[in-house]
Amino acid sequence: MTSQAAEVPETAASRRSKLTPEREQEFFDAVLEQLRACGYDAVTMDGVATSTRCSKSTLYRQWKTKPQFVAAALRSCREVRFAGIDTGSLAGDLRAAALAGADSAGKDSALMQALGHAAIQDPELRQALRETLIEPEVEAVRQILRRGVERGEIPADHPALEFVPVQLYGVLRVRPVLEGKEADPGYLLRFVEAAVLPALGIP
Repeated sequence: MTSQAAEVPETAASRRSKLTPEREQEFFDAVLEQLRACGYDAVTMDGVATSTRCSKSTLYRQWKTKPQFVAAALRSCREVRFAGIDTGSLAGDLRAAALAGADSAGKDSALMQALGHAAIQDPELRQALRETLIEPEVEAVRQILRRGVERGEIPADHPALEFVPVQLYGVLRVRPVLEGKEADPGYLLRFVEAAVLPALGIP
């Protein structure tokens, strides 16, 4: 399966029906299984179609390209980690974000490592991942920071504000590579206390 859209002729049958959520999840599970077992390059429409007993045209009608399909499958297996956090203080929110990130770090690592090189090489995959996975989480962190500004806890022009999403997201991805360990709750809380809060000038 390539990044190019498939040339699948539209028919009355293809326009008539939509996938049920249960059937759609079967396709996503098959994609994720292939990713974990063999890596991104080995994921194919043929393989997913065979394992789920459907036609390739069914898949291509829903997801025009491989990056779109993979990104949708990844999004289906988790929620935005930093969404819905509101403890009433910026420090409390950032500590809660650390715990939320740690809760899903282990589950994400194998999948994201399988996609790392492919995302660098494939601009379409990189953009699909940004739109469906990364940007929603970054925006959730920015909302946390905006609330801190609105409460007067930190000035709107504080120079460290723009780097906080990179700090939180980056440490989740980098620790397994640098140290061979997941970013667990204790580690992430220490990171927030030692690096993020001091950078923001919060005791």
